[in-house]
Formats: sequence, structure tokens, C-alpha cells
Amino acid sequence: MAAAWLLPFVLPLCFYVAFTDLREMRITNQAVIAIALVFVIVGFFLFPFQTYLWQLAQLAIVLVVGIVLNAAGAVGAGDAKFAAAAAPFVAIGDLRLLLPLFAAVLLASYGAHRLAKYTALRNLAPHWESWEQGRKFPMGLALGPTLALYLGLAALYGS
Repeated sequence: MAAAWLLPFVLPLCFYVAFTDLREMRITNQAVIAIALVFVIVGFFLFPFQTYLWQLAQLAIVLVVGIVLNAAGAVGAGDAKFAAAAAPFVAIGDLRLLLPLFAAVLLASYGAHRLAKYTALRNLAPHWESWEQGRKFPMGLALGPTLALYLGLAALYGS
């Protein structure tokens, strides 16, 4: 039930994250803050207070892990911030479902991006920064849709 209430607020933000990462190779702070605020505001009315606090703690935990991974050069700063903002939306018990979902979306996103990059599809958006990045990949193209799909699946099939 909570996912059905959260999805309409988060879905456009997920698309925006994917689009800006393709276009600019960055996930904006405004998008990350907006996603976090959706949970802070809407989540307050949807979850029992203890659950709400734990899910907010997930944001802080993932942010610390993301900062460490960013400092090590393993992930981009925007990717780490997005993961932290998205963390409260994910029930801990769903991690075993979220990780394969993310892997599938990542593979599909990578394949679609590379297909577009090396074919005439690139001409539809010739000035996107992601085309010029060599081996770098705009992870927002996978992160945004993963959160959107997770919430959509939770709204349809969640308990």
C-alpha cells in the first residue's frame, strides 16, 4: 500500500535522474533532495513511527557507505547520494529481490546505452555528455528505473 502512495511522487524524479545523467553525466542534488523529501514527508504518514525511523536510518547508513565508496573511486558522488535517498523506500526484507532487479536493469540499461551510442540512435540526442565518456556509464540510467520498478512491483505484488 505504501509503495502505491509513494510511486506517483517518485516516478517522475526517477525519470529525471536517468535523463540528466544521460545528458550531463551527473545526478543533480535537487533531484536527490526531492526524492529524500518525498520519503520524509509522505513516509511519515504511511509507516509506523518505528519503521519510519529505521528506514530513515537506512538513508544515513547508505550515505556513509556511499561516501566511502566514492572516496575509493568505486562510485560517483551522485550515484552514492541517489542510493542514499532511495534507501528508505526499500524494505530490508526486499534486498534479496532488489539486487537481482538492479542487476537486470543495469544490464539492460548498459546494453541500450551502448547500442544507442554506437548506432544512428545517437543522432536523436547528439549533444548528450554520456556519449563522449569513453568507458564511463551514466548509472542514473540504471538507478532511477530500478527504484521506479521496485516501487511499481511492490505496489502490484507487495504485502
